[in-house]
Amino acid sequence: MKRNRGNGGDGVWKVEAAGSIVGPDAPVDILHAKRGSVPQRVQLDEFIRMCEPFFERGGRVIDQAFQPRLPEGMIRCYMVHDRVAGFGHQLIKALVPPPPEGPNSQAAQPGPRIMHDADAVEFQRLRAAMEGEWMPAMQELLALQTEQLPVIWDADFLYGPKTASGEDTYVLCEINVSCVFPFPDHALQPLAVAVLDAVRRTIERRTDRSALIEPA
Repeated sequence: MKRNRGNGGDGVWKVEAAGSIVGPDAPVDILHAKRGSVPQRVQLDEFIRMCEPFFERGGRVIDQAFQPRLPEGMIRCYMVHDRVAGFGHQLIKALVPPPPEGPNSQAAQPGPRIMHDADAVEFQRLRAAMEGEWMPAMQELLALQTEQLPVIWDADFLYGPKTASGEDTYVLCEINVSCVFPFPDHALQPLAVAVLDAVRRTIERRTDRSALIEPA
């Protein structure tokens, strides 16, 4: 369960039934994704009350299936408009029970985010799906032209179940638009080109509008 908006794991919970009881009194095991958290057992109605602030001011909570391959890491797919500009792979520890050393030990800390360029062999299946299937589908659904997409943004993916032939699948975790830095150095060149194109289009539109205004 996760808040519609947040960062640092705040408001993201792993929730599991702790028995066969059904109803408000049912025990559930919960683990907060915020760093330093430990598993807790509470009643379902108590957890629901904890989530009440998430609905204030039009907020919401998203029910997202837990991915058992979470310990294998999260893949951040960096995008310039509708094209992949690089990847970042990080071994995360959020929603993973803390080691015996404790939730604040070195063993409980996430690994560094390793940056890769868009041609990294291990992520080409994800790149093909992102550029060839998911982006066109999203743009059609939301009626977005390519130039309307952010010049730099990212989509985080978790590993889903492997296919029958042993290939990886991917599950969307979240999309980031306002908190993208740091991003791979490989993304600088396509990012610069996209920014220059955006500036050029803005100048051309303003010039065209000015030409339509007759002098007094």
